[in-house]
Amino acid sequence: MAAFADGLPCWADAQLDDLAAGKRFYGELFGWTFDDNADERYGFYTNAFSDGKRVAALAPKQDGRMPTVWTVYFATADAAATAETIKGEGGQLVLDPMEVSPYGTMAVAMDPGGAVFGLWQAAQHEGFEKQREPGSFCWVEVYTRLPQVVDPFYDTVFGYESLDLGEDMGGFRIWSPAGAEPSPETAVGGRSVIGPELPDELPSYFLLYFQVADCDATVATATRLGGRVRQPPFDMPYGRMAILSDDQGATFAVLQG
Repeated sequence: MAAFADGLPCWADAQLDDLAAGKRFYGELFGWTFDDNADERYGFYTNAFSDGKRVAALAPKQDGRMPTVWTVYFATADAAATAETIKGEGGQLVLDPMEVSPYGTMAVAMDPGGAVFGLWQAAQHEGFEKQREPGSFCWVEVYTRLPQVVDPFYDTVFGYESLDLGEDMGGFRIWSPAGAEPSPETAVGGRSVIGPELPDELPSYFLLYFQVADCDATVATATRLGGRVRQPPFDMPYGRMAILSDDQGATFAVLQG
Protein backbone atom coordinates (compact mmCIF):
# COMPACT_ATOMS: atom_id res chain seq x y z
CA MET A 1 0.00 0.00 0.00
CA ALA A 2 1.31 3.46 -0.89
CA ALA A 3 2.40 5.68 1.98
CA PHE A 4 0.12 8.48 0.73
CA ALA A 5 -3.37 8.10 -0.67
CA ASP A 6 -4.31 9.94 -3.85
CA GLY A 7 -4.65 13.67 -3.35
CA LEU A 8 -2.62 13.92 -0.16
CA PRO A 9 0.26 16.40 -0.14
CA CYS A 10 3.26 14.09 -0.13
CA TRP A 11 6.31 16.20 -1.01
CA ALA A 12 7.64 19.75 -1.36
CA ASP A 13 10.67 21.30 -2.99
CA ALA A 14 12.10 24.75 -3.63
CA GLN A 15 13.68 25.87 -6.90
CA LEU A 16 16.49 28.30 -6.06
CA ASP A 17 19.16 30.31 -7.83
CA ASP A 18 21.78 29.43 -5.21
CA LEU A 19 21.59 25.95 -3.69
CA ALA A 20 24.38 26.54 -1.18
CA ALA A 21 22.69 29.71 0.09
CA GLY A 22 19.40 27.83 0.39
CA LYS A 23 21.05 25.15 2.49
CA ARG A 24 22.49 27.79 4.80
CA PHE A 25 19.15 29.59 5.17
CA TYR A 26 16.92 26.57 5.79
CA GLY A 27 19.59 24.72 7.72
CA GLU A 28 19.62 27.45 10.33
CA LEU A 29 15.93 28.36 10.14
CA PHE A 30 14.51 24.85 10.53
CA GLY A 31 17.55 22.89 11.68
CA TRP A 32 17.58 20.88 8.46
CA THR A 33 20.49 18.76 7.32
CA PHE A 34 21.10 17.84 3.70
CA ASP A 35 22.33 15.11 1.38
CA ASP A 36 26.07 15.37 0.83
CA ASN A 37 25.92 13.31 -2.36
CA ALA A 38 23.36 15.09 -4.57
CA ASP A 39 23.64 13.53 -8.03
CA GLU A 40 24.41 15.59 -11.13
CA ARG A 41 22.16 13.22 -13.13
CA TYR A 42 19.20 14.60 -11.16
CA GLY A 43 20.26 18.24 -11.38
CA PHE A 44 21.86 18.19 -7.90
CA TYR A 45 18.41 17.79 -6.36
CA THR A 46 19.12 17.79 -2.62
CA ASN A 47 16.97 16.15 0.06
CA ALA A 48 16.51 17.91 3.39
CA PHE A 49 16.16 16.07 6.70
CA SER A 50 14.79 16.87 10.14
CA ASP A 51 15.74 14.47 12.92
CA GLY A 52 17.14 12.24 10.18
CA LYS A 53 13.79 12.05 8.38
CA ARG A 54 13.19 13.34 4.85
CA VAL A 55 11.08 16.52 4.91
CA ALA A 56 11.64 18.44 1.64
CA ALA A 57 14.18 19.15 -1.07
CA LEU A 58 16.09 22.09 -2.51
CA ALA A 59 17.10 22.23 -6.15
CA PRO A 60 19.16 24.63 -8.22
CA LYS A 61 17.19 26.08 -11.11
CA GLN A 62 17.98 24.49 -14.44
CA ASP A 63 16.84 27.69 -16.15
CA GLY A 64 17.33 31.11 -14.58
CA ARG A 65 13.96 32.24 -15.97
CA MET A 66 12.15 29.79 -13.68
CA PRO A 67 10.40 31.33 -10.66
CA THR A 68 11.96 31.04 -7.22
CA VAL A 69 9.19 29.09 -5.49
CA TRP A 70 8.17 26.30 -3.20
CA THR A 71 6.12 23.61 -4.98
CA VAL A 72 3.79 21.09 -3.36
CA TYR A 73 3.33 17.61 -4.84
CA PHE A 74 0.13 15.61 -4.49
CA ALA A 75 0.21 11.82 -4.38
CA THR A 76 -1.23 9.79 -7.22
CA ALA A 77 -1.19 6.09 -7.95
CA ASP A 78 -1.15 6.83 -11.69
CA ALA A 79 0.45 10.09 -12.78
CA ALA A 80 -0.46 9.58 -16.43
CA ALA A 81 -4.14 9.05 -15.68
CA THR A 82 -4.26 12.01 -13.27
CA ALA A 83 -2.56 14.17 -15.90
CA GLU A 84 -5.31 13.28 -18.38
CA THR A 85 -7.98 14.16 -15.82
CA ILE A 86 -6.27 17.51 -15.21
CA LYS A 87 -6.41 18.33 -18.91
CA GLY A 88 -10.01 17.18 -19.15
CA GLU A 89 -11.01 19.47 -16.28
CA GLY A 90 -9.48 22.61 -17.78
CA GLY A 91 -6.00 22.43 -16.30
CA GLN A 92 -2.70 22.31 -18.17
CA LEU A 93 0.49 20.30 -17.91
CA VAL A 94 3.68 22.29 -17.37
CA LEU A 95 5.74 19.09 -17.36
CA ASP A 96 4.37 15.80 -18.69
CA PRO A 97 4.70 12.73 -16.46
CA MET A 98 8.37 11.81 -16.34
CA GLU A 99 9.92 8.80 -14.66
CA VAL A 100 12.68 9.67 -12.19
CA SER A 101 14.08 6.17 -11.88
CA PRO A 102 14.17 4.50 -9.39
CA TYR A 103 12.41 7.05 -7.19
CA GLY A 104 9.04 7.59 -8.87
CA THR A 105 7.20 9.50 -11.57
CA MET A 106 6.59 13.24 -11.45
CA ALA A 107 4.55 15.80 -13.34
CA VAL A 108 3.89 19.50 -12.93
CA ALA A 109 0.47 20.97 -13.68
CA MET A 110 -1.47 24.23 -13.61
CA ASP A 111 -5.06 24.53 -12.43
CA PRO A 112 -7.64 26.55 -14.43
CA GLY A 113 -6.82 29.61 -12.34
CA GLY A 114 -3.09 29.42 -13.04
CA ALA A 115 -1.76 27.96 -9.76
CA VAL A 116 1.07 25.45 -10.27
CA PHE A 117 1.44 22.17 -8.37
CA GLY A 118 3.16 18.82 -8.77
CA LEU A 119 2.12 15.18 -8.96
CA TRP A 120 4.16 12.36 -7.48
CA GLN A 121 3.68 8.65 -8.17
CA ALA A 122 5.95 7.04 -5.64
CA ALA A 123 8.39 4.20 -6.14
CA GLN A 124 11.48 4.13 -3.90
CA HIS A 125 10.91 7.73 -2.78
CA GLU A 126 7.52 7.71 -1.03
CA GLY A 127 7.57 11.34 0.11
CA PHE A 128 7.60 12.98 3.52
CA GLU A 129 9.01 10.85 6.32
CA LYS A 130 8.06 13.52 8.85
CA GLN A 131 5.25 16.09 8.72
CA ARG A 132 3.01 18.12 11.04
CA GLU A 133 5.86 18.38 13.54
CA PRO A 134 8.29 21.25 14.10
CA GLY A 135 10.73 21.51 11.21
CA SER A 136 8.44 19.88 8.65
CA PHE A 137 5.56 20.50 6.25
CA CYS A 138 2.14 20.80 7.87
CA TRP A 139 -0.39 22.43 5.50
CA VAL A 140 -1.00 23.84 2.02
CA GLU A 141 -3.59 26.07 0.41
CA VAL A 142 -4.20 27.48 -3.03
CA TYR A 143 -5.03 31.16 -3.51
CA THR A 144 -7.24 31.90 -6.50
CA ARG A 145 -9.58 34.47 -8.02
CA LEU A 146 -11.70 31.75 -9.66
CA PRO A 147 -13.13 29.59 -6.86
CA GLN A 148 -16.17 28.69 -8.94
CA VAL A 149 -13.85 27.05 -11.49
CA VAL A 150 -11.07 25.83 -9.23
CA ASP A 151 -13.27 24.12 -6.62
CA PRO A 152 -14.77 21.48 -8.94
CA PHE A 153 -11.34 21.02 -10.55
CA TYR A 154 -9.65 19.82 -7.35
CA ASP A 155 -12.66 17.84 -6.20
CA THR A 156 -12.66 15.92 -9.49
CA VAL A 157 -8.90 15.53 -9.95
CA PHE A 158 -8.20 14.33 -6.40
CA GLY A 159 -11.61 13.16 -5.23
CA TYR A 160 -11.69 15.56 -2.31
CA GLU A 161 -14.57 15.79 0.14
CA SER A 162 -14.73 19.58 0.41
CA LEU A 163 -16.38 21.95 2.84
CA ASP A 164 -16.82 25.72 2.69
CA LEU A 165 -16.25 27.25 6.12
CA GLY A 166 -18.47 30.25 5.47
CA GLU A 167 -18.08 33.99 5.35
CA ASP A 168 -16.73 34.16 8.91
CA MET A 169 -13.65 32.34 7.56
CA GLY A 170 -13.46 34.44 4.41
CA GLY A 171 -15.12 31.78 2.29
CA PHE A 172 -12.22 29.41 2.93
CA ARG A 173 -12.76 25.86 1.61
CA ILE A 174 -11.07 22.81 3.11
CA TRP A 175 -10.11 19.59 1.34
CA SER A 176 -10.47 16.21 3.05
CA PRO A 177 -9.41 12.93 1.44
CA ALA A 178 -11.86 10.86 -0.56
CA GLY A 179 -14.18 8.92 1.75
CA ALA A 180 -13.50 11.09 4.81
CA GLU A 181 -16.07 13.26 6.54
CA PRO A 182 -15.01 16.79 5.57
CA SER A 183 -13.95 18.71 8.67
CA PRO A 184 -10.98 20.70 9.98
CA GLU A 185 -9.82 17.51 11.71
CA THR A 186 -9.58 15.49 8.47
CA ALA A 187 -8.53 18.33 6.14
CA VAL A 188 -5.20 18.11 4.31
CA GLY A 189 -5.31 21.47 2.52
CA GLY A 190 -7.64 24.11 1.27
CA ARG A 191 -8.59 26.95 -1.04
CA SER A 192 -8.52 30.65 -0.25
CA VAL A 193 -9.72 33.55 -2.39
CA ILE A 194 -7.36 36.33 -3.48
CA GLY A 195 -9.04 39.46 -2.17
CA PRO A 196 -9.38 42.89 -3.77
CA GLU A 197 -6.77 44.29 -1.39
CA LEU A 198 -4.06 42.40 -3.29
CA PRO A 199 -2.65 43.68 -6.60
CA ASP A 200 -4.40 42.56 -9.78
CA GLU A 201 -1.12 41.30 -11.24
CA LEU A 202 -0.65 38.78 -8.42
CA PRO A 203 -1.15 35.33 -10.00
CA SER A 204 -2.85 32.37 -8.37
CA TYR A 205 -0.44 30.42 -6.21
CA PHE A 206 0.05 27.72 -3.58
CA LEU A 207 1.25 28.64 -0.10
CA LEU A 208 3.08 25.92 1.82
CA TYR A 209 3.23 25.90 5.62
CA PHE A 210 6.00 24.53 7.84
CA GLN A 211 5.37 23.84 11.50
CA VAL A 212 7.64 25.54 14.05
CA ALA A 213 7.97 25.51 17.83
CA ASP A 214 8.03 29.31 18.12
CA CYS A 215 6.61 31.49 15.34
CA ASP A 216 8.06 34.79 16.58
CA ALA A 217 11.52 33.36 17.09
CA THR A 218 11.43 31.79 13.62
CA VAL A 219 10.48 35.15 12.08
CA ALA A 220 13.34 36.84 13.90
CA THR A 221 15.77 34.20 12.63
CA ALA A 222 14.51 34.47 9.06
CA THR A 223 14.97 38.24 9.17
CA ARG A 224 18.51 37.89 10.52
CA LEU A 225 19.30 35.46 7.71
CA GLY A 226 18.19 37.94 5.04
CA GLY A 227 14.61 36.75 4.62
CA ARG A 228 11.61 39.03 4.32
CA VAL A 229 8.46 39.19 6.42
CA ARG A 230 5.44 39.17 4.11
CA GLN A 231 2.92 39.03 6.94
CA PRO A 232 4.00 39.48 10.58
CA PRO A 233 3.02 36.90 13.20
CA PHE A 234 -0.66 36.81 14.08
CA ASP A 235 -3.00 34.46 15.92
CA MET A 236 -5.74 32.45 14.27
CA PRO A 237 -7.93 29.55 15.48
CA TYR A 238 -5.32 26.93 14.52
CA GLY A 239 -2.24 28.62 15.97
CA ARG A 240 0.16 31.51 15.45
CA MET A 241 1.44 32.01 11.93
CA ALA A 242 3.47 34.30 9.69
CA ILE A 243 4.29 34.47 5.99
CA LEU A 244 7.93 34.79 4.99
CA SER A 245 10.20 34.79 1.97
CA ASP A 246 13.69 33.34 2.10
CA ASP A 247 16.75 35.35 1.12
CA GLN A 248 16.20 34.39 -2.54
CA GLY A 249 12.50 35.21 -2.70
CA ALA A 250 10.71 31.86 -2.24
CA THR A 251 7.60 32.47 -0.12
CA PHE A 252 6.25 30.11 2.56
CA ALA A 253 4.34 30.24 5.84
CA VAL A 254 5.27 29.07 9.31
CA LEU A 255 2.73 27.86 11.86
CA GLN A 256 3.11 27.36 15.59
CA GLY A 257 0.30 24.98 16.38
